[in-house]
Amino acid sequence: MSTRASSKLLDRTLLKNGVTFDWSLLWMIVLMTAFSVTMIFSASIEHAEFNYQDRYYFVERQLIFLSIGYAVLLAMLKTPTRTLHKFMWLILGFSFLLLVGVLFGREINGAKRWINIGPFNIQPTEIFKIAIILYLGSFLTRRVDILTKFSKVWFVGIPIGLGLGLIILEPDFGSFVVVSVIAVGLLFIGGLPMGWFLAIVALGASAMVGLIITSPYRMHRVTGFLNPWEDPFGKGYQLTHALMAFARGEWLGVGLGGSVEKRFYLPEAHTDFIAAVIGEELGFAGLILLIVCYMWLVWRAFSIGKQARDLEQYFSAYTAKGIGIWIGIQSFFNLGVNLGLLPTKGLTLPLMSYGGSAVIVMLMCMGILLRIDWENRRIMRGYKV
Repeated sequence: MSTRASSKLLDRTLLKNGVTFDWSLLWMIVLMTAFSVTMIFSASIEHAEFNYQDRYYFVERQLIFLSIGYAVLLAMLKTPTRTLHKFMWLILGFSFLLLVGVLFGREINGAKRWINIGPFNIQPTEIFKIAIILYLGSFLTRRVDILTKFSKVWFVGIPIGLGLGLIILEPDFGSFVVVSVIAVGLLFIGGLPMGWFLAIVALGASAMVGLIITSPYRMHRVTGFLNPWEDPFGKGYQLTHALMAFARGEWLGVGLGGSVEKRFYLPEAHTDFIAAVIGEELGFAGLILLIVCYMWLVWRAFSIGKQARDLEQYFSAYTAKGIGIWIGIQSFFNLGVNLGLLPTKGLTLPLMSYGGSAVIVMLMCMGILLRIDWENRRIMRGYKV
């Protein structure tokens, strides 16, 4: 019998013995992405008609992105985590090449964050986020015992620092913060001494404050956040209209498709501020349900990571927890911006906002999570992975 046939027979045997993947996680992903298509269409219809003379312009493109994303998810579901571990350096190197290449690309809205390939744009920072998770997962698996020895561990920060430097040159302050939180969070989970952890947090916070103070447009965002009603037609424009969208939605919303803000006032309604449209059309109840979905995803990622750690699959454990940190911090930042709790950062809402690179890479992460969970189940039943 061929190796491939043996593998298929083994898979069927495993299914009969209860070794399968996490259907609850898969259904959550499917339902969230289906909901995202509905909300992207609702949020973008007027903008698409006015600018592209096609009301389905954004939703059609999002369906293409999702098709590619689900193909990548399936590929990751079939890719052993040991393969990701083995080729981690290639993934990290590729992400660096993209981060350098984007600096020579086209400037859009004052930033160089996208590499144009035909009708689509690639955002290298999204690839760098998963690359850093895999890099730190690999490092902590091999060298976690030396985290207390500065002379032997300082070099771990070199790839992270180089990547952050390239990101801030784009500039993309939101992704800079997200990558920083992912890196520090994984180091903390890996056993970084508390004193070092606090020192890194203080250094990072100081660097972020310095970047804000020395950049007029970032200061503009902070002052607009602190008092958006002082200049509602200028620096406070996005936030005031997001808040008005939530106010109109009240508890149960004005109904799907009934948003006024998305039609005339709210910029980036289908990307950065899609949560405001959800709040206006589906109300506080709809927004709370969405938040619960993100909380469940983060909990599930950490649960899968804990199970992998208990099974001594350390690379898988750190990777799963890193993905959990990413989903949690980016959804927190996006929702915080929409609700007026944080300054505007230009971050998308994971699995929800319109965008190609963001949704494809996030679905890739979901495929990795599903694979880790599947491997955990096999190991618990005595099979090798």
